[in-house]
Amino acid sequence: MTTPTVVGIDLGTTNSLAAYMRDGRPVVVRDDTGVSLVPSCLSFHPDGTVLVGTAARERALADPEHTIFSVKRLMGRTLADLEPELKHIPHQIVEREAEAGRKVLRVRVGGREYTPEELSAMILREVRQRAGNPTKAVITVPAYFDDAQRQATRDAGRIAGLDVLRIVNEPTAAALAYGLDRNKSGTVAVYDLGGGTFDCSILQLADGVFKVLSTNGDTQLGGDDFDHLLMATAAKEMGLTPAGDPQLLQHLRDAAEKAKIALSAADTAVMQIGDRVHTVTRGEFEALIAPLIDRSLDKCKKALRDADLTPKDVGEVVLVGGSTRIPYVRRRVGEFFGRTPHTELNPDEVVAIGAAVQADILTSGRRDRLLLDVIPLSLGVETLGGAMDRIIERNTTVPCTGTTRYSTHKDNQTAILVNIYQGEREVVAANKLLGQFKLSGIPPMPAGFPIVLITFRVDANGMLKVTAKEERSGVEAAVEVKAAHGLSQDEVERLVLESVEHAHEDFTARRLIEFRRKGEANLEHMRKGLAQQGDKLTAEQRTTIDTAAANLTAAMAGNDVETLDRADKAFAAATLPLAQFVMDAAAKGYLGGKTEGDLDSDAM
Repeated sequence: MTTPTVVGIDLGTTNSLAAYMRDGRPVVVRDDTGVSLVPSCLSFHPDGTVLVGTAARERALADPEHTIFSVKRLMGRTLADLEPELKHIPHQIVEREAEAGRKVLRVRVGGREYTPEELSAMILREVRQRAGNPTKAVITVPAYFDDAQRQATRDAGRIAGLDVLRIVNEPTAAALAYGLDRNKSGTVAVYDLGGGTFDCSILQLADGVFKVLSTNGDTQLGGDDFDHLLMATAAKEMGLTPAGDPQLLQHLRDAAEKAKIALSAADTAVMQIGDRVHTVTRGEFEALIAPLIDRSLDKCKKALRDADLTPKDVGEVVLVGGSTRIPYVRRRVGEFFGRTPHTELNPDEVVAIGAAVQADILTSGRRDRLLLDVIPLSLGVETLGGAMDRIIERNTTVPCTGTTRYSTHKDNQTAILVNIYQGEREVVAANKLLGQFKLSGIPPMPAGFPIVLITFRVDANGMLKVTAKEERSGVEAAVEVKAAHGLSQDEVERLVLESVEHAHEDFTARRLIEFRRKGEANLEHMRKGLAQQGDKLTAEQRTTIDTAAANLTAAMAGNDVETLDRADKAFAAATLPLAQFVMDAAAKGYLGGKTEGDLDSDAM
């Protein structure tokens, strides 16, 4: 594979993947078996090693307390935000106080605590390694991610060793992937239903310009929620109580996910937990998720209303996200917009492909396409009495700037505390606090006399910077908004440095994991081979294999990569005669009992 220097990464709730541009065409990064998806799952071992991806997901049932999934739903959130779904999470989540009253969410696993940014960085490192360790990336986020969630995603990328060129909204990336601007102009609706989030974005395409007219969504609506409904129904029918039982919770989750997938092709699916069985029909499943799909379509209505459009004004509809594979979802979306949605591209891969296109635009100097995205939620400050004064309205095209004039409300006031909020409610208590800073050094003046200009600047990534300046004195202050929760810049820098310092040992730990997995598979193949063809080996060959197997088993129990590598090669050489007998037997069976010599004789 050509090693790219820049990639587009879809950091998903359920799966993550990367893509890059080669010879003007997007290429999805795949492993040796052709699989593109890296499960967004982590499993922590007692010895400190961490499995990421498929290997971690395979351990979920056996060790649910040390297996982390759906990290994306934790990004930029508070413990209060997560309260409704904590009962579905088998691992412990805590919130710690940091400096200046800031709070940091942490996941406790294996005797340690990790922030969501650290966990996402581990997933990003796995995706990056599969792509050949590029140094730059465009990372996608749900359009409805707020400033804190976007900052958390950018921090995760930096901790993973990536120069994050741009944070791009997933629906916009999907439109780029379809290249809908190449042959037509018009209005496009992107319905993006993934594992943990939902977005609907309305785009206007013309002359290579992608202008997002509006966006709406829900960062707590996705395939995970479908699973939760199936889990609750099955648990009730089977008489199970999963609360406080991580093992049972994970078995229910696994059964629910498999049933959900099966029901996309079959009319019924069976969920089995031990000796208890629950059968669910497609009709029952559709009835369960109908309220959630209604909720998503209500978001579509709001996005259309904000764009001053109706479903009839939409020319193209694009489906994105693995959850749009569900036939019921496709049917409801088609009925709502009155047209058949685009499903030509793999819904799991389309966002990464679009991110790769955007990465190419940013690094190649091409100017044939332009992204004009919008901010999802209004930005403003708290005024006296706790009201929300909006400075930048939602669905404003980014980059953008907004300025408002304020003054003091007390005589001789020398400082102003600026509380920055995001949301649509009229009172700040119902909106989300993004951060705060103080403008100090204002000369003593009567109330109302100072002139304070507060300016909000949102860049192309949707990241916010706020400045405040007192006009008469020239005193000013500025801050790149950091949420009242999440990592500080110093903490991010520390984690970046740690990732560099531990790069060698991390690489060694990874090689150990890979060699051990390979060793386990080879030993299993040997045992099967001996059962089938062991009687054909000489006593000397059998002794050599037994010795090599013992040495390999011992090396797998240790932590020396070189010893394990040598043991693996010696084992491969020792089992070569056995492998040949197994292959000959398989070939003879396939050829109807004829050996290669028999075939040669017949041919003559």
